[in-house]
Amino acid sequence: MNGLGIRFELDGPRGKYFIPMPDGTESQLTYLRTAPDHIVADHTFVPVPYREQGVAEALVERLFADARSNGDKITPTCWFVADEFARHSPAWDDVLAR
Repeated sequence: MNGLGIRFELDGPRGKYFIPMPDGTESQLTYLRTAPDHIVADHTFVPVPYREQGVAEALVERLFADARSNGDKITPTCWFVADEFARHSPAWDDVLAR
């Protein structure tokens, strides 16, 4: 999918990256900020018709890029985010909380 138009919302310590999908549903990745420089990526969801099209990967890449530019570390409790970190290791290891 081209031109995904990832959006971001912040509500206190909770952050959400999301993409409004053509059918009115929403793809999203959520996190919880647990410290000034630490976030826990806890959930990723893509509606069934849009899976296997790189949507979830794009959300994780945006999370990663923002975390790197802000000096944040990420603990992935969402299995998909954890898999993406493993797939991109060692290039993303500097952002992974140990």
